[in-house]
Amino acid sequence: MFETTKSINLNQKQKPMKKNYAKILLVIVVQLLLISCQNTKQKIQKHVNVYNSSAAQFKGDNITGTTAKGFLAASKIEIRILTDLEQNETNKLAASKRFPGLLSEMIKKDQISKALIEEGVAFDVYFLANNSTIFAQQFIDKEELAVLENTNSSPQKKETAKL
Repeated sequence: MFETTKSINLNQKQKPMKKNYAKILLVIVVQLLLISCQNTKQKIQKHVNVYNSSAAQFKGDNITGTTAKGFLAASKIEIRILTDLEQNETNKLAASKRFPGLLSEMIKKDQISKALIEEGVAFDVYFLANNSTIFAQQFIDKEELAVLENTNSSPQKKETAKL
């Protein structure tokens, strides 16, 4: 008789524990759903924040910094790449030759997000002189991304064909 009372007490203790696990699991699932259900405007803002926080890593030959700005109503992100180069024809020509490779590198590093472009967000990228005048500019949307990817992959295909 004593044993049956003891087993009933154990079963009663296990039920509240199972309810707690169910509640914790439910809270975790709801949080995951909220995180994954971001709309495009929230994704734009997040991308801009991440880009600007990692902008210090973007410095290179003559590049002094970079910034991104989101335009939520237009579903557009503007990226400005700042240099220490003076605005003249020689530097403008060199910058225009270098700019496509820089864009390709930015796409590979997801600084220009393919996922956002697929959602209809456009990137307007500027390569600027030290006085903030434009050396080169590129508007990247779905069509332009396809052109950039085809242009960047075609030399690799040609090299493979030669082997």
